[in-house]
Amino acid sequence: MKPWTELLSALGLVSVGKHPEWHEFDAGSGSLVLHATEPGSPEDGTTVFGVEVGGLDEFARRTREDGTRAELTEASLGTAVRISAKDGFTFLAEQAERAADGTWATSGEADQALTVVAVWVSPDVDGSAQELRNIGARPRDSDDASATFTTKNGGILRVLHGTEATSGDLAFEYDADPEPLLRRLTEAGVEARISDEVLYVANPDAAGGSAPASIVVERAPEVTPG
Repeated sequence: MKPWTELLSALGLVSVGKHPEWHEFDAGSGSLVLHATEPGSPEDGTTVFGVEVGGLDEFARRTREDGTRAELTEASLGTAVRISAKDGFTFLAEQAERAADGTWATSGEADQALTVVAVWVSPDVDGSAQELRNIGARPRDSDDASATFTTKNGGILRVLHGTEATSGDLAFEYDADPEPLLRRLTEAGVEARISDEVLYVANPDAAGGSAPASIVVERAPEVTPG
């Protein structure tokens, strides 16, 4: 957990909740939970796609009405809604907490340019994109091999084409010059480099062969008004 905590802090995420087995972090947009696991376990080095929602019962009802299977279940962090997509992929929607101002915003102490990207790999991009629309995600852009959505806390959900329905790798977007972020990582002792305007950060889990060598931080696309 320690090298991951140091890496996430250097990226600009801030701690918003801590437990012996997990540690929750907010980015400027989106959030993630770092879980402890035994070395060599099936979960070691993996990323799990998931979302947070305002009200579990209402979310489940509206999701079912829109055509996606959703049912209440008990998860490790409490009651949640399990989403079952037509491609066989399942993920959890857990209860979110409002910020002090009553919105779903993340911590103002986080680097506001940094956004968490959760990735769903699917053999049916169009079908999986519809499932995300059914849970209330907001379409941002799409092409033949991917579809990207935004959420109420600003985080990004992305569907990428693949042969098997599964969670993809952890990724980020950065809405600013990445050079200062690279310097911040380097000063914190985190190995990182920029290539073709993409920031690659050494993955602490890669040493065990269970994760990609790098975590990708892409420059956020420019938004065209209108």
